[in-house]
Amino acid sequence: MQIERAIDLGWFDLVLAAALVLVAIAISVWQRLGLGKSLLVGAIRATVQLLLIGHVLLMIFASREWSLVLAFLLLMVLAATIAATRRLEKHSAAPLRLICGIAILVGSSITLLYVGTIVVHVSPWYDPRYLIPIFGMIVGNAMNGATLTADRLYSEMRARHADIEALLALGASPAHASRDAVKKAISAAMIPTVNALAVVGIVALPGMMTGQILAGGDPTQAVRYQAMVMFMLTAATAITSTCVALWYRRTFFSPAEQLLPLD
Repeated sequence: MQIERAIDLGWFDLVLAAALVLVAIAISVWQRLGLGKSLLVGAIRATVQLLLIGHVLLMIFASREWSLVLAFLLLMVLAATIAATRRLEKHSAAPLRLICGIAILVGSSITLLYVGTIVVHVSPWYDPRYLIPIFGMIVGNAMNGATLTADRLYSEMRARHADIEALLALGASPAHASRDAVKKAISAAMIPTVNALAVVGIVALPGMMTGQILAGGDPTQAVRYQAMVMFMLTAATAITSTCVALWYRRTFFSPAEQLLPLD
């Protein structure tokens, strides 16, 4: 089967596409949502960021230096960590930022290592054309998993405060007393991934598959890549969420295994 060439998108076409943001701004003004400024700033920021990252990727792709690739991957983890903890104002910022950062790094690195070496067989191992896009998708989902886990665990620990104290008084360990809260937190973080697995290809055609098809790629190859993406995102989210829950749980207890007060 002959695959047609992708349709090029020019700068004027991009301007026309940006006009769609005006629809959202108009709805915000009409319904008095107060989101007009945020939408405008967000659209400008997204455009600038994408243009900048395009030039950075061109430089990295041209150099093919493994040190630059690893530095860029670590920068992605750092940005994801900041974004993951930005809205968790009620939590203790310093330890949570460390917890989420290491959890995102661990979950993303394990998944990338498996996909790059076992599944895709990237050669050389630091090939930026594969590593950076794949790692970007993994880190994005790991970031969401970390945020949802931390937020839900905090809420569960507050809601179950009396029950956990009662279990501790009866001789239960902190791990046992907070087990249900941890389970709820990890389950909540996995819900978007489970939903995505259930509807992919039926309700939604995800980004990687759509991008390959629009670029003129073989749809069957795009399907295989998208299935791989869904599987790797599932693993990354599960690993990251579990790391966050098990580590963050410890911060709710004192060295004497007493439940600390929550605001």
